[in-house]
Amino acid sequence: MSFDAVKIGLLSVSDRASAGVYQDQGIPSLKIWLQTALLNPIEFVEILIPDEQAEIENALKKLADEQQCNLICTTGGTGPAKRDVTPEATLAVSHKEMPGFGEQMRQISLHFVPTAILSRQVAVIRGESLILNLPGQPKAIAETLEGLKDPEGNSLVKGIFAAVPYCIDLIGGPYMETNETVVKAFRPKSALRKPAESKPAEGSTP
Repeated sequence: MSFDAVKIGLLSVSDRASAGVYQDQGIPSLKIWLQTALLNPIEFVEILIPDEQAEIENALKKLADEQQCNLICTTGGTGPAKRDVTPEATLAVSHKEMPGFGEQMRQISLHFVPTAILSRQVAVIRGESLILNLPGQPKAIAETLEGLKDPEGNSLVKGIFAAVPYCIDLIGGPYMETNETVVKAFRPKSALRKPAESKPAEGSTP
């Protein structure tokens, strides 16, 4: 079975990581999770920049308009500190805001820390790209995307990625298929792609 190719932009926003003070953990964590969660072949476009709103806006425009990424994930810069401007930059390049993603991210994080209410992550659509602001910590990234599960692996709280493939469908992107042991994508029945009909082997009787 063949799967549609997907192009994903990864943008890490950090003054210290971009200056080489420490190694960025956001992009590597995102790549590992996405490669595990998606069955599609993925082309990644990676950018690491400081907490400067103009630079973030330019990077998002490049990933959406020039690179034509179907999905763009940012990490870092979403708190209340003075240098945290990722949400402002994301909203500035937005064509449509998708508030449900941010609401669900905070609901997931509140299961772990009360300071989740300080997070200002947003999600928007620019053209045919879905842009998601994600946390900066690897553990929080996985929790936000995957959701919460009980010890038996049953879902307790849905992660935001369950809604991502159908959102990409609706904005004209490729059909994203997930590894259901990690996260199960939800689509209405009318949007499910039917498996390709198998062709009879050459020389066999149909």
